[in-house]
Amino acid sequence: MKGITLRGLEVFEALASTGSVAQAAARTGLSQPAVSQQLRNLETALSTDLIDHGRRPMRLTPAGTLFLHRAEAALAELRLAQSELTVMDLAHLRALSIGIIDDFDDSLTPRLATILADSLTGCQFKMITASSNDLALAMVEKRLHLAISASTGRPLEGVIEHPLARDPFMLVAPKGTKVAENALPAPDGLPFLRYDADQLIRHQIEAHLAGHMGDHPERFEIGSHLALMAMVARGIGWTITTPLGYMRAHRFHSDLVAYPLPGPPFSRQISLFASEDWADDVPLNVAQTMRRLIKTHMIDPALAELSFLSGHLQVLEA
Repeated sequence: MKGITLRGLEVFEALASTGSVAQAAARTGLSQPAVSQQLRNLETALSTDLIDHGRRPMRLTPAGTLFLHRAEAALAELRLAQSELTVMDLAHLRALSIGIIDDFDDSLTPRLATILADSLTGCQFKMITASSNDLALAMVEKRLHLAISASTGRPLEGVIEHPLARDPFMLVAPKGTKVAENALPAPDGLPFLRYDADQLIRHQIEAHLAGHMGDHPERFEIGSHLALMAMVARGIGWTITTPLGYMRAHRFHSDLVAYPLPGPPFSRQISLFASEDWADDVPLNVAQTMRRLIKTHMIDPALAELSFLSGHLQVLEA
């Protein structure tokens, strides 16, 4: 339809999820006047108001709600198609092995597997799921060509790191739990559910919160995002996790409530790791595909549900 642009749809999607011109500008990389102009152009093309401009935060009109459903579906298909096109030139590879953390098991890993498999003609293809620590070791020992995992923050010998996303930590508690602003739950209340001691995410959380955990006993150690979210949803305790881990557990979201982590922003980095032996652009192409998949299937839905993550949960360009 004349006047409807891809940028206009992206701006409308950002406005719908944030309710703020400023936040939509930050998410799309446009200026605030440009965001407003894109919305006006889209509404003019459709001959209807999509957003109630008299309310703050902005809210969708009934027409806007109907249009958002279609716009999100169209944008998701376009982004997926763009991701598939990015890695089509892999026919020259004789072998490709890639390891991925379990954060992406439900949605991204199957999509990446099919995208790569469709592009690999006559190639021996191997994909595994493992912890960040195990994947880092496998890369150093050259047992994998590529790995997608949380960064340790330290360089790995013979390995090049390509940043993919910033994944901030947040507090998750059972629905109905009241958490005081800028404070962790009291030790005499629900117990703190920790990640397994061998996991990188556990060490990152405890290093950041050293001296601030009080007298929370170490009663629970859980090695799975899904199991951890299931226990919180059942009211067994509260935990500290990240949006990527939280979004895996969408089946439990109706029984969970998420809060910003007290104190200064604290996040982990998700990266693609590649052997420095690569002489072509395969790692760069796979990294760009993962950025698009992460944004479409994890970041955008998370920001729509948890607005306090805006500006913190985001894709990282190389």
